[in-house]
Amino acid sequence: MGDINMNQSVTSGFLLVGLFSHSGSPQLLFSLVAAMFIMGLLSNTVLLFLICMDSRLHTPMYFMLSQLSLLDVGFPLVTIPKMASEFLQEEGSISFGGCAAQIFFLTMMGVAEGILLALMSYDRYVAVCYPLQYPVLMRHQVCLLMVGFSWLAGVLNASIQTSITLHFSYCASRIVDHFFCEVPALLKLSCADTSAYELALSVSGVLILVLPLSLIATSYCHVLGAVLRMRSEETRNKAFTTCSSHITVVGLFYGAAVFMYMVPGAYHSPQQDNVASLFYSLVTPMLNPLIYSLRNQEVRMALVKVLSRAGVRPK
Repeated sequence: MGDINMNQSVTSGFLLVGLFSHSGSPQLLFSLVAAMFIMGLLSNTVLLFLICMDSRLHTPMYFMLSQLSLLDVGFPLVTIPKMASEFLQEEGSISFGGCAAQIFFLTMMGVAEGILLALMSYDRYVAVCYPLQYPVLMRHQVCLLMVGFSWLAGVLNASIQTSITLHFSYCASRIVDHFFCEVPALLKLSCADTSAYELALSVSGVLILVLPLSLIATSYCHVLGAVLRMRSEETRNKAFTTCSSHITVVGLFYGAAVFMYMVPGAYHSPQQDNVASLFYSLVTPMLNPLIYSLRNQEVRMALVKVLSRAGVRPK
């Protein structure tokens, strides 16, 4: 019976309950989501372009920031176009393969971004606390290993979670009360006992979230102490600006992730899950480049330089 139900899921796929179905003004919400989607893609693409084109931005911090922008381009591309097509066609079906792809890529990018943010905090720790050793400790080979590790960890975690989640039989219903395929929402439809797997997910979720957060907290405790001991006000302000931008990004990403994967499902509704998922898959990727560019003089100077070359004189 389990194999038959599994085969039914493979052939028929699932029905996604769109985000707009819970809204009193779906057209207004759709316009807002579309605007944020376009703004996020443009701003992250511009930031990637600036980092590639300006030699002053060829540093370890901006190399990691380019990887963050790459992830922030991918997050909304996995979910928003499908959600928009469902709204415009008034049909929310997704194939089994499409559901598997969404789970894999979102899990991969989520884990990779969480680890990358922790590694970026380590980069700031080395830059502020050990400036003389920084070129050696954060040389290009080390940066490549750190970024490669974050992507590899994401791929391994996503491969395991996707294969196990889709191995269960889904016979109770095909309706996923979420606007994209996500593991917690999908497990609610399984007719098999998923309690052991859900416990394992909770434990791994805590490890994946708590370990990077611990590294971030430890790094910035040392950074704060070092910054307060600086005598130069200009150097102190520059360090505060750079680190506060990163802390803001960390808060936005981990806030939604902690709500989704560390707070028990009984304490939040599907509507709240939709909001949290929309936040880390669309809102945060849109805000990240704005946070780094508006508060970072080097990025602003790179943008001015590119615009000047193009014959545009910024005010």
